[in-house]
Amino acid sequence: MDIIEIKLIETAVVVVAFVLLRLLFEKSINRIAESSSMKSARRKVTRKVVNTLLILLAITLILIIWGVDQSKLAVFVGSVFTVVGIAMFAQWSILSNITAGILIFFNHSIKLDETIRIMDKDYEIEGRVSDIGLFFLILKTPDKEEISIPNSVFFQKMIRKKTSA
Repeated sequence: MDIIEIKLIETAVVVVAFVLLRLLFEKSINRIAESSSMKSARRKVTRKVVNTLLILLAITLILIIWGVDQSKLAVFVGSVFTVVGIAMFAQWSILSNITAGILIFFNHSIKLDETIRIMDKDYEIEGRVSDIGLFFLILKTPDKEEISIPNSVFFQKMIRKKTSA
């Protein structure tokens, strides 16, 4: 066997391991979600985060298999994070939206698929929370409109949650 064939086999092993780990984590997330009565929307977000981390790990391993120098890879990743960090520092609103998005997702009483009303002195918005992203919260109005609200703005407004009782 030559080196290319060995690298192809190693790459195939990484891909198979990625698929198996993804299935394992999927079952684990579902089991934990059922035992802790986690809502399906939150389960979906958790699944996205785990899948993203697994993909990054698989890509890193494949790059190492194919001979990308680890020190050069570390310098590249460090440079990317530095540029992203400087960009976020220069643009406080991006950083505040990300921070607000994380706080909304984990600590706010508003959850996905709940109907809320955002109280504003000029204009009230009512809708169902369909997504909580890093930058925006998405509401679906009763008129089937989709409204994107920056997380930092949402975090600063008074919210009325509709209860089904």
